Amino acid sequence: MYRMFRWIVLIILLSSCQNKEKQLNEVFALREMSELATVEYTVTKIVKASDDQTWYKFGDRKILMSCKASIKAGIDLSQITEANVKIDGKQIEMVLPRAHVISLNMKPEDIRVEYQETGFFRDKFATEERDDLMKQGETQIRNSTEAMGVLQTAETNATLVMSNYLKSLGYQKINIRYTSNPITSPLK
Repeated sequence: MYRMFRWIVLIILLSSCQNKEKQLNEVFALREMSELATVEYTVTKIVKASDDQTWYKFGDRKILMSCKASIKAGIDLSQITEANVKIDGKQIEMVLPRAHVISLNMKPEDIRVEYQETGFFRDKFATEERDDLMKQGETQIRNSTEAMGVLQTAETNATLVMSNYLKSLGYQKINIRYTSNPITSPLK
């Protein structure tokens, strides 16, 4: 009788280990997606410059440029490890990496000079100077993504996507949290 009990316990343990491994494999299939973009914003940025503070140059130079930028943000699913997932029957808890900017795209055709004024003794803004101004604009957009709520929205949407995916796998109680340390975007 005792021997039969040991075999039953052993079979139950082995099947639960195989079941847990199967559950982890289903969850870890997400890692293959790598970057999960959950939000895209289109932002218009106005950049202005004035070059009239130089004492040795006669005349003013002013420029006003506008550009559209597309910002995609989401989470990096490849960072999920076994330590980030706890499964207990139909209950799962996941700790996901913080949202970050996946891409920031400014198309050349979406960059326009809206206004330019050049004094008689001055040259117009060169292409290199305009490019530098757009780089400053891009940096300002990147630095303001958190203030615009882009990253928070990306995490909210990632939670919805992940919850729906985990529900489709049969989990009934789902708890999704984010790491306390934000990851740094590879684009910064």
